[in-house]
Amino acid sequence: MEIHQVQYFMALCQTLNFTRAADACGVTQPSLTKAIKKLEDEMGGPLFRRERGLTHLSDLGRLMRPHLEAVFNASEMARHQAESWRKLDRSPLRVGLMCTIGPGRMVEFLKRVRREIPNVEVTLKDAPGREVVRLLMEGELDVAFVGLPDLPDRCDHDLLYRERYTVAFAPGHRFEAMDRVPYKELHGEEYLSRLNCEYPDHFSALGVPDTVDVRVCYATEREDWVQALILAGMGCAVMPEFLPILPGIATRVIVEPEISREIRLVMVAGRRHSPALRSFVALAKRHPWVAGG
Repeated sequence: MEIHQVQYFMALCQTLNFTRAADACGVTQPSLTKAIKKLEDEMGGPLFRRERGLTHLSDLGRLMRPHLEAVFNASEMARHQAESWRKLDRSPLRVGLMCTIGPGRMVEFLKRVRREIPNVEVTLKDAPGREVVRLLMEGELDVAFVGLPDLPDRCDHDLLYRERYTVAFAPGHRFEAMDRVPYKELHGEEYLSRLNCEYPDHFSALGVPDTVDVRVCYATEREDWVQALILAGMGCAVMPEFLPILPGIATRVIVEPEISREIRLVMVAGRRHSPALRSFVALAKRHPWVAGG
């Protein structure tokens, strides 16, 4: 069975006239008749009763009509979606976002995506960095924003911006008197652990032994909880520079060593890019990320 046979069958069901059905399909009547005959051979019997001045569905034709109609509708839907994909009309795009990347710089970019490629439907998936990379490699994501110090060899990536790590604390903390906080000053501090934070990976990438020992009071994946506890004076925490901070929380850049991360746009090398993905990537590469923060 071929799709054009199903198309001719549906046209003939609607017109009950071989000539009009052929005209509707843009083919000659002999071509349509031949295709219907071939379909009938495959179905095992006549689908139409041909009488002078009257054509109507046979019992087999009535039995097969809902099934062939479902095939026809599915093929039309597939064709329509493929055409929409080519034209960027409601094209889906699955974007991974490392959960510790704050929305501050992303929002302006996403607004620009909506303005310049409005027919792309973006689904954001946030997760810890290693999980985002895994989903990308397995084909569950099309592209990702990641801030890890190392990436698999199969990844293509472009640097978008850098951000330093800071220490966040409540007003009145001793860090408030410092312009910058040497990393060793965190030793012995009551600390709120952000479980998804990857700054230890970046510290390790510097090749500097981590001799600072903090007193972890609470650990959680929830950024809002960490910040609420900081504001309540329960401890301090290391946070990326551009993570949104609750009003009242103070931050200082960590130095000696200064720890920073690079936010990169990551794709899998060699994987085919849809028109939607090509447009998205091109826009991300020319977006003014530093000015946008």
